[in-house]
Amino acid sequence: MSDPGRGCDRHLLEALVCPVTKAQLRYDAAAQELVSRPAHLAFPIRNGIPVMLVDEAREID
Repeated sequence: MSDPGRGCDRHLLEALVCPVTKAQLRYDAAAQELVSRPAHLAFPIRNGIPVMLVDEAREID
């Protein structure tokens, strides 16, 4: 099911894993990010497209 306000496909998001740890990602709809707690990184979703580049990720606590 897609998020009509953002254009993200839930099935796609569920299939993605962290490029660093290969762990499952948590979707943060409010921040439009995919969060990898083991890697302490948040990957942005821009225009409905997940940006899975470590250089583009935001470090989190």
